[in-house]
Amino acid sequence: MAIATVNPATGETLTTFEALDERELERRLQLAEATFRTYRTTSFADRARLLNRAADLLDEDREDVARTMSTEMGKPLAQARAEAAKCAKAMRWYAEHAESLLADEVPAERDVKDSGGSRALVRCRPLGPVLAVMPWNFPLWQVMRFAAPALMAGNVGLLKHASNVPRTALWLEDLLRRAGFPEGCFQTLLVGSGAIDAILRDDRVKAATLTGSEPAGRAVAATAGEMIKKTVLELGGSDPFVVMPSADLDRAAETAVTARVQNNGQSCIAAKRFIVHADVYDAFVERFVAGMAALTVGDPMAEGTDVGPLASEQGRADLEELVDDARHGGADVLCGGERPDRPGWWYPPTVLAGITREMRIHREEAFGPVATLYRAGDLDEAVLIANDTPFGLSSNVWTRQEAEVERFVRDLEAGGVFVNGMTASHPAFPFGGVKRSGYGRELAGQGIREFCNITTVWHGA
Repeated sequence: MAIATVNPATGETLTTFEALDERELERRLQLAEATFRTYRTTSFADRARLLNRAADLLDEDREDVARTMSTEMGKPLAQARAEAAKCAKAMRWYAEHAESLLADEVPAERDVKDSGGSRALVRCRPLGPVLAVMPWNFPLWQVMRFAAPALMAGNVGLLKHASNVPRTALWLEDLLRRAGFPEGCFQTLLVGSGAIDAILRDDRVKAATLTGSEPAGRAVAATAGEMIKKTVLELGGSDPFVVMPSADLDRAAETAVTARVQNNGQSCIAAKRFIVHADVYDAFVERFVAGMAALTVGDPMAEGTDVGPLASEQGRADLEELVDDARHGGADVLCGGERPDRPGWWYPPTVLAGITREMRIHREEAFGPVATLYRAGDLDEAVLIANDTPFGLSSNVWTRQEAEVERFVRDLEAGGVFVNGMTASHPAFPFGGVKRSGYGRELAGQGIREFCNITTVWHGA
């Protein structure tokens, strides 16, 4: 795949970039290793000052970088602005909280004495250069939720971003440089996916984090396992959105539309499977389909656009295959389902009903504005349908019955359960999944400690 900015609204190639040659890649790896030796000794106060400065610069540049994101991957401009603001918020959050999150832990005195020691502590120390393999769908946020905690922990970052968002990737490197981070603290590596294996095998790279597809995660995990290096993987999702009889149907349906089409439907944590109790199925579906059909599909740069184009031609083709397979298997298309005749990679908000286990869309992730509907006879069936997927990233549950909430929290196989609301990430809450959605956690205290050497320090009596 070429490293290029291609406008998905028109299919026009705007800029192409040359991949780094071996000599330049080697120089950057040497720089990362050298920078880490000194950056690791900086104080939390110094790191926080730099990260807060980067957040200020991001606020100043918000409009420009938002337009860059919209141009490269097609998200509506308002959503791109919100993504930039969210990144600044996360940077400030980690600048404020990193020191306390990584503070020394002191074991109970009785346990220290029982070990034969006089004193002990547990300290979190940085690992070194961390490789981040990041996707295009949230080209700023996906990177920052790794970079902010990693830099505050004293690590340095090597970013291999998706090849269709090179301008955003280079802007990120420049942002942190302008903020005053030492050269080599955060470097964008303009390389193809074929270079990832060799970079990860390099002894100077100590760990890796990947957000992306299941095949990409398998490849990185296999190499990291062979090299015995820590990884965090956030892969696909096919999140359930369960609606029970006690739910506020108007709010649930309105939220369901946003939850399905956020980021043009190209989000791992977008609700994709809508599982509705039989008692309220018809009423919910009427509201939901009307909301999906009323969305404004158009120029992502135009104010008021709800849904822009998909990010790539291949992505649209993959989505069309899933819809066509479901249609041929007997699914009902309640709205959408047909590609518009226009330049660019557009696909309309689509709702499918009558889904069966034999259809590909039942077990594969639909990465675009396509929703699937399921009718559940009771809570037990709703849980069974929700868990009948290889993924387990997050989940949404709509009910005003506390007993039902507790049952869903106990039984849903997911890294998050959002009750009467839409799944979202926030720097204060750990984020990640189970099953084929990956392992490890980003954000919060769990995220900043993923790439730390958690060290026991013990003193004899």
